Amino acid sequence: MQPTIEPAEAASKQLVIASGNRGKLDEFRALLDAGDVEFIAQGELGVTDVEETGLSFVENALLKARNAARVTGMPALGDDSGLCVDALHGAPGLYSARYAGGHGDAAANIAKLLDALRDVPERDRGARFYCVLVVLRHAEDPQPLIAEGVWEGRILTAARGGGGFGYDPVFLDPELGLSAAELDPALKNRISHRGRALAALRDRIGSMLPK
Repeated sequence: MQPTIEPAEAASKQLVIASGNRGKLDEFRALLDAGDVEFIAQGELGVTDVEETGLSFVENALLKARNAARVTGMPALGDDSGLCVDALHGAPGLYSARYAGGHGDAAANIAKLLDALRDVPERDRGARFYCVLVVLRHAEDPQPLIAEGVWEGRILTAARGGGGFGYDPVFLDPELGLSAAELDPALKNRISHRGRALAALRDRIGSMLPK
């Protein structure tokens, strides 16, 4: 059982980001420019990851936000996201981060994905990144703020690019002709699933948080 942490005093509103993924945290902070809102990673407050037992992306996002809000006593933002591949009936989906077994082993996850698609022709390699974001004012908030974003693309036959994280090297944006790992970070932030969800959320965060 994690101890309750008293929120630090601050002039601005504060929102705990319920994630320990450095790539996600960088994207959140780059895109969630909400004026007087200060975004704090849960690890900075001693909050550890909660077990993701939900059966949908939104359930997992709620679990994360509720855990961070309960431990800190502060409003919290939880997210869940993943890669859904048509030829694999939506897999890796909820299990994207641990598709190959170990959590966050991007190289192993990509290798397993490419192997699963080795006989699938290019026209049938459609896929999308999906992200759902949930903001809770407090742990028992009955009216969570929910936003979602989708990034349509296709799975390449081999990794390309050295940027990004996760499945980015094998996810192609057909309109740009570049993998997510080849995109300029600022451009990726604007067009990605997470960027689109954050854009939908950004204008509403400040007004919903208590001062």
